[in-house]
Amino acid sequence: MTSVLAAYHRLITAGELRADPEQAVAAQRLADLAIALEATPKRGSILWRALGRKPEPPRGVYLWGGVGRGKSMLMDLFFSCLAIPLKRRVHFGEFMLEVHQRLAVERAKELGDPIPPLAKAIAEETRLLAFDEMMVTNSPDAMILSRLFTHLLAEGVTVVTTSNRPPADLYKNGLNREHFLPFIALIEAKMDVVALNGPTDYRRDRLGAVDTWLVPNGAAATAMLSGDFFRLTDYPPEDRAHVPSEEIVVQGRSLHVPKSLKGVAVFSFKRLCGEARGSADYLAIARRFHTVILVGVPKLGPDMRNEAARFVALIDALYEHRVKLLAAADAQPAALYEAGDGRFEFERTISRLEEMRSEDYLAMGHGQA
Repeated sequence: MTSVLAAYHRLITAGELRADPEQAVAAQRLADLAIALEATPKRGSILWRALGRKPEPPRGVYLWGGVGRGKSMLMDLFFSCLAIPLKRRVHFGEFMLEVHQRLAVERAKELGDPIPPLAKAIAEETRLLAFDEMMVTNSPDAMILSRLFTHLLAEGVTVVTTSNRPPADLYKNGLNREHFLPFIALIEAKMDVVALNGPTDYRRDRLGAVDTWLVPNGAAATAMLSGDFFRLTDYPPEDRAHVPSEEIVVQGRSLHVPKSLKGVAVFSFKRLCGEARGSADYLAIARRFHTVILVGVPKLGPDMRNEAARFVALIDALYEHRVKLLAAADAQPAALYEAGDGRFEFERTISRLEEMRSEDYLAMGHGQA
């Protein structure tokens, strides 16, 4: 299998990346971790038993930096080159939703503290947990993270994660943050914190100087948004007829994402705002994706008050999580909803849509306040 460093240098040689000292340091650290993980004895093997104890898991990596600096690209290289069977890559927000669901099952057994058995079960499933975009935005997650990850590390799980924030800024100004501080201390003690803040914003370069709000809907707008999607995701031209989709589970319900790749999702207005959706759906989308492409936004009128209200809730969630929005619509934001219930409140949505087109907003990291 190709090594992480060989794959990284191949991208530089091909001109897809520019020489970047911080990127090179991060690539070397991930390459070293891949070697260490591959050298660790398999569970239950003769070497494992000869130790007389669980082998100490290799130190994980916390890779943080500004938007578009190559964090996801390096994670792609590391994960695809890592030759161990028990590995899992998952968006951090999705993982935490799953954790809360599994904790509820453990609590129902009434056998005491549910976190140790959950950590043990996760450790049986994987030796490596690779998280995309660690960010902590709510108190329930914050309250359990320190204990959960302490037990995961004790069970031999290695963690690698990307984030837009340094550890000390996680859950900044959050409710009861003092209870979260042990998690920050755990990261700094058990993981190597590697900064990635080089001069090139690859995501912004790929997006270019395009207008992110295209009018009107139609073939031309669709073609432009399709080009944006493939530039942002580096998807091979020969595979474009087979773009992956995804199912997000929200409160026991499934939300279909027609196109989902590398943190970029494509939805139709009809699917997101024409169907019975609520804030929980939009929050899950905002946590899961750094960029949303929305097609088919109609001009809204008095007979579409429900669709307008859902659109407002969607934009609120995307804005609060600094999600990039690319859209095709039948009108500019100011003329999108000119009459109907909630028109006064829609002024805030117009303001947010205009801000979301600005260079300052586009330069922000996902989830960055």
